[in-house]
Amino acid sequence: MAVPSALIQSLQNVSGFQQEAFEAVHASGEQIVSIRLNPAKPFDESYLPIADKVGWCDSGRYLKERPFFTFDPFLHAGAYYVQEASSMFLWQAISQTIPETAGKKVLDLCAAPGGKSTLLSAYFKDGLVIANEVIKNRASILVENCSKWGTGNLLVTNNDPSHFQSLPEFFDLLMIDAPCSGSGLFRKDPTAIEEWSEANVALCSQRQQRILADALPSLKENGILIYSTCSYSPAEDEAICDWLMDEMEMESLPIKTVDEWGIVESSSPIHQAAGYRFYPDQVRGEGFFLACFRKKTSGITTKWKFKTLQLTSKAQEQQLQSAILLPENLVFFNQNEAIRAIEQQWMGDLGILASHLYIKKAGIEVASMKGKDIVPSHELAVSNWFLGGFSSVDLDLANALLYLKRKEFSVEGQKGWNLMRYGGLALGWAKLLPNRINNYYPAEWRILKE
Repeated sequence: MAVPSALIQSLQNVSGFQQEAFEAVHASGEQIVSIRLNPAKPFDESYLPIADKVGWCDSGRYLKERPFFTFDPFLHAGAYYVQEASSMFLWQAISQTIPETAGKKVLDLCAAPGGKSTLLSAYFKDGLVIANEVIKNRASILVENCSKWGTGNLLVTNNDPSHFQSLPEFFDLLMIDAPCSGSGLFRKDPTAIEEWSEANVALCSQRQQRILADALPSLKENGILIYSTCSYSPAEDEAICDWLMDEMEMESLPIKTVDEWGIVESSSPIHQAAGYRFYPDQVRGEGFFLACFRKKTSGITTKWKFKTLQLTSKAQEQQLQSAILLPENLVFFNQNEAIRAIEQQWMGDLGILASHLYIKKAGIEVASMKGKDIVPSHELAVSNWFLGGFSSVDLDLANALLYLKRKEFSVEGQKGWNLMRYGGLALGWAKLLPNRINNYYPAEWRILKE
């Protein structure tokens, strides 16, 4: 594939750019495949063609080749996330800038499909992560991936960046993986080459500034901003760093790297802000840029609005807890027909968020009530909170795939609700009846490929 000559020309004086090697790696057709393991869902990974670890992320793994991920039940169980290795550098950025995680509130502003959000929730185990996506259908994909990941500290919102101005000084960390011209994805997605232009770079740069200006009021004083793109263009990278320091009074934070990783450290031309460039001819990953900042100024703090959520009745809560084994520190509340749960410490924050934002997923959906009967929810099945209370059935690969396709499958087990599992990890619910099995895997998540 030929890289646009205008891009090559624009990178001539950019830190670390080596034209011959850069063009050669794009012409090679080589594909790097990587996944990030879910620490809360251990499984036997020996069947995967794992080559070695991703240097800058402990849970990252390179694969020797790309398997048929769609037909791997462990993917659907949330045991791992297929994520581009360069973007896992976020792990270094957060571990070096926010070593204390307890009680931290984190916003992933442009979050779909969910790679960075699930990484953030794995790191901030005792924090609260809000994963936001402005585009409605992409927000649905984000809900699916966050649900499969299984952590109860992930909320999904569907809002424009400007809506977060109504939450001044609320977040400790703001992650903005900004929409960009996409030149870093040329090797992975050849259609990105056709869509690239210098005019689009300029347009994206303006959009990135607008998104940052909209969202930054929601960051606390001394809060951390992590800004990233999958673009090589300085107008979307170093120039934005200078703009952040000029217009938004942000302080650049350097990140330590290891020489063998092959990451290029750059400096913005005006303020020498530290940025980190990933070139596919020098790292095992795709094109990526990341920079970290601290917010130096405090805005005017206003009192946040608060929405009182409808708590589940004591009778229903007792019925739930007698049927389902769950952690003790949960609060149950009703949303539409469903009963959801969130950790007690986040209930106040949820009330604030619910009064300002459109929330698509809060905590974990535990169950719904059909008359006096409990109908367990799919989110519960794949969550890390579910500790037992129902029978379970271990499926072989053939039946697991039939289950995930919502087709008829054959198992033996106790009559009633059963948790379908594969390799020790939950896939979802089925109800075993005397003459048939009702498959409750979500229809919109089912495997469509044959």
